[in-house]
Amino acid sequence: MLSIGTIVMGAADVRRAAEFWSRALGYVPRDAEVKDDWAVLVPADGSGAALALDLSTAPVQEHPRIHLDLYAGDAADQEAEVARLISLGAERVDWDSYPDDADFVVLADPEGNRFCVIDTSHS
Repeated sequence: MLSIGTIVMGAADVRRAAEFWSRALGYVPRDAEVKDDWAVLVPADGSGAALALDLSTAPVQEHPRIHLDLYAGDAADQEAEVARLISLGAERVDWDSYPDDADFVVLADPEGNRFCVIDTSHS
């Protein structure tokens, strides 16, 4: 049976992306050194999927086909996490596809990669 081991994201500045995602997720570099063209971040507690950052010159997609969903416990937790992520360098995305009663907030990391913060208590 297969399972997801690593999610790979492109980054024009791998070191900057590694710093953001390490702080955002509480992940640590798997290897002693974060390189300019490749880094693998793993959960500090050892459980969960890894996040790899690969040097890329491809443009950021405005509506990416694949993105990360980060789960927050409820609306207050979601609001606090969005504020924390923005303080780390994320930006709100003026998303044109929000439903009327959205349970998610779209952000972009410092590289422009889109991701969502989900209120998991939303019905």
